[in-house]
Amino acid sequence: MTTADPDRGDHGDDHGDEPAIAVSHVGICVSDLAASLRFYCEGLGFTEEANHEVGEEFATLMEVEGVHLRSRMIRRDGITLELLGYEAPGTVGSAERRPMNQLGLTHLSLRVGDVESVAAVIESLGGTVVWPTRTTFAFGGTSLDFLYCTDPDGVRIELMDLGR
Repeated sequence: MTTADPDRGDHGDDHGDEPAIAVSHVGICVSDLAASLRFYCEGLGFTEEANHEVGEEFATLMEVEGVHLRSRMIRRDGITLELLGYEAPGTVGSAERRPMNQLGLTHLSLRVGDVESVAAVIESLGGTVVWPTRTTFAFGGTSLDFLYCTDPDGVRIELMDLGR
């Protein structure tokens, strides 16, 4: 299988029957696009790379009739997130934190230098800090520190300080 590196503008080159594959982005449905942009960009250091208006042309692909949404592509450290702000038909589901053993994507993990200071920023921008998940222990002479938080819509974010 051929791989591609889109960061270098490489979309792969097909050899035989093997398709080129490159990770593009991960999408997150948000209830308030402006608040989520502020959370991820101002709070976590992502930068807005592109924006799109999405309509009926994507209804079949997205399996959402009457779809109209605003999409914002944000990027940090080679990872692109797509924030999806539905104007129609609106969002569904709960903004509660999902159990870690629920099938599907579980969390976004961030390496940080100071768990408590990043947690304070998350809380100040509408996220939630789940203090009972704080876990610290020594490993190979280094102190490791972990904490789960959520974005304003309940997406779990792991903060991890792996020491130096």
